[in-house]
Amino acid sequence: MSVVVITGAAGLVGSMLRPRLARPGRTLRVLDVAPMTAGPGEEVVQASVTDLDAMTAACQGADAVIHLAGIPGEASWERISALNINGSYVTFEAARRAGVPRVIFASSNHAVGFTPHSAFPVPDYAFPAPDTHYGVSKAAVEALAAMYHHRHGLDAICVRILSCFPEPRNTRMLSTWLSPDDAGRLFEACLTAERPGFRFIFGVSANTRGGWVSLDEAKALGYRPADDAEAYAAAIIAEHGEPDPDDPALRYLGGEFTFPAGQVPQA
Repeated sequence: MSVVVITGAAGLVGSMLRPRLARPGRTLRVLDVAPMTAGPGEEVVQASVTDLDAMTAACQGADAVIHLAGIPGEASWERISALNINGSYVTFEAARRAGVPRVIFASSNHAVGFTPHSAFPVPDYAFPAPDTHYGVSKAAVEALAAMYHHRHGLDAICVRILSCFPEPRNTRMLSTWLSPDDAGRLFEACLTAERPGFRFIFGVSANTRGGWVSLDEAKALGYRPADDAEAYAAAIIAEHGEPDPDDPALRYLGGEFTFPAGQVPQA
């Protein structure tokens, strides 16, 4: 019986992943501050990722941690640093104390959001170019993951997710969408790859209008994307029009997150 801890399990990505990672012989130990109802093969833990004792207890006997918890967009530095950065430190430290061999961290394209369109496809190991406090938090935790790998021997995979939603929401997402099913395939590959070490990978589907980021490292772990945002293109273009190559949201990988202060989407 394997045990996988999922932090932030009540959130959007966590809710999509849970049924897609359920397997016979696998227990999903789902953790969040929000109340949840246990699904098949699940154990619910109501706790905060900022509570080291609770996190260490939740990690006991686990084979891997999928760390999704955090503020999912831009916010004040105080909120971002308290939850996204310190909560991630607590998660890695709890995993180390409990002897968990692998942590899979839900990073973001916003860690490299100021990568310009001229540099696409963005390499897997692109140098950090965060676009917001949120992006800085993701880059900081990627560095934390590196330390826990090199100093403590944890396998650590940083998944730079692009746009993970049930359906693409706008023309930009015709290029950046990660479908729920492909998210399941991607995180399953991260769970089952043999001794992955320390890796950066991007999370995106096999979109016809893709090619914005590398999928080399994700595919090396066994990820095989099967979905394509083009299935939604006609409806999205009918609503929003054809993508404008001069749209500022297409200038950098981070899209609207690279806009001036006051125009960045909030959490």
